[in-house]
Order: sequence, then C-alpha cells, then structure tokens
Amino acid sequence: MLCMLCKQNEAKVHLTQIVQDKVQKVDLCEDCAKTKGVNDPAGFSLADLLLGLGAAKEIEETNAGEELKCPNCGFTQADFKKAGRLGCSECYETFAEPLDSLLKSMHKGPRHVGKAPQALAQSRDLTERLRILQKKLEKSITQEDFEMAAHLRDEIKATKDRLNQVTTTP
Repeated sequence: MLCMLCKQNEAKVHLTQIVQDKVQKVDLCEDCAKTKGVNDPAGFSLADLLLGLGAAKEIEETNAGEELKCPNCGFTQADFKKAGRLGCSECYETFAEPLDSLLKSMHKGPRHVGKAPQALAQSRDLTERLRILQKKLEKSITQEDFEMAAHLRDEIKATKDRLNQVTTTP
C-alpha cells in the first residue's frame, strides 16, 4: 500500500479515526509520518491530514511567511493546524483566501448549498417528467401517431397522480 501523501513509498504508519460511526484511515510512509509530526503527539494533527492531506500547510504557503491572526479571537494558522477547525465566525473572513482553495478541493465549492427535502426533489423530478411527456404527446398528435399518444396520455395521468401524492403527503 502506497503512502497517501507522497504516493511513492510503502505506507508503514496506519492511522484510523472513528467519528460518529464513520471510519477515516490515513496511510503514511515513515518519512511523511515524521514530517507531519506523527511521531510527536504534540505536533500531530489527524484533522490536518484528513482535511485535504495538508490543509494547514496550504494555508501557510498561501500567506508566505506572514502569520495571520484573527482580530476577534486571536486564532492563528498554527492553532488551525493543531485543531483542524477555526476559533470563531470571524476566522472565516480572516482566513478567507487560503480557505477558499482548501474548501474547493474538499467539496464541490466554497459555499454550502445544502440539500433539497426528498418530497421537493421528487416533486421537481415529476414536474420535469410531466413537461417532457407533454411535449412528446404534442409531437405524437402532430405526427398522427395516436397509439403512442394514448400511451403518453396514460403515462401523464399516472405521473400527475404520483405528483399529487407527493405534494399532499405530509
């Protein structure tokens, strides 16, 4: 098994963290483990490794020598590296630039958009399906393919019934 950081050497250090029934594993070679401070419990941050394999290092490189510090809580880059999380809501503004690229690599983007409730998603899908079926029905009628039109009519009715069930069910 290769090291997750350098992807060249054989992994000799295997770390496992279980958070809320989710298992996260990190496999490192001896050199990468030493550079990440795995042998030094005070300097090691499993959160750093799991947050994009070197999140704190990326923040440090972005600011090239200048130590950013949150004016509200005093949180620094070193604090983020050790804790793997920020100190207050103003930290997001203070560390905005380096966090932007980090979040883009970890997620679909830097902004949380959430999920749609299942009923809303079903409703949206069924409405889109109805629109497509209506267009197909109109095309079938213009082409005088009445057998297909009858089949589409029945499918539209069934889809409308399902849509009514989704929208009226609490």
